[in-house]
Amino acid sequence: MDDNTSAASPLPVYQLSPEQIAGPYFRNPKLIRRNVSEGMDGIPLVLRLTIIDAMTGQPVTGALVDIWHCNARGAYSGWSKVNPDKEVDVDDIGSIPRTDDDTYLRGGQFTDKMGIVRFTTIYPGFYAGRALHIHVAVRITAGNNYLEERHVAWVGQLYFPEVASRSVLNAREYSGRAVSPLTNAQDMFHQRMGGEASTLNIHTIGRDSNEDGFFGHMTIGVDTFAVSSQIKPEDFDKYTV
Repeated sequence: MDDNTSAASPLPVYQLSPEQIAGPYFRNPKLIRRNVSEGMDGIPLVLRLTIIDAMTGQPVTGALVDIWHCNARGAYSGWSKVNPDKEVDVDDIGSIPRTDDDTYLRGGQFTDKMGIVRFTTIYPGFYAGRALHIHVAVRITAGNNYLEERHVAWVGQLYFPEVASRSVLNAREYSGRAVSPLTNAQDMFHQRMGGEASTLNIHTIGRDSNEDGFFGHMTIGVDTFAVSSQIKPEDFDKYTV
């Protein structure tokens, strides 16, 4: 027997997914739902995320996965009156005053026994200074008080292939903006925080037209014992809930 092989320490069996900033528009509306669209105009998007424990390679079951993103015109619920055609220079949670109590394009799901969550939403638009993206947070839950859980283990952003985004942005609901979106390559967060590894796999649902929508999927590797620095427990006490 090779002693070096038998003495080798086991390595993580799945790669940790890169974290990215949560941005200023995180909320905790405690909405457990699969369909987060609330009738927003836009190209349909079916999203499937698989959460894997990067230390063991096993599915993470019972985790609370939140998503939030802007609508076709670049606005976030809760901040619907913030002009998406003008760049903001703040990225911290709670740094931009809320304008409303809307909840469109936000919601959470618990992972199933395969570590999977599914959402029905729309393909996001963009706001000034950013590429198209969806925010994601993974909370590790314990006990029965799931919606009060503050252990956020992972925070990220999901990006889109440029070819798919160009076709979407030509659609009526997305066009006619005063500014242009950044490409992934131009987006600072994409470039500096591992955006290449955070790009969704995207497929059209219909054969003949993008108007039928898209299916996007990704596997996210997390450390279930980690405590993210991007959404901290005290952030839940800010005016984001």
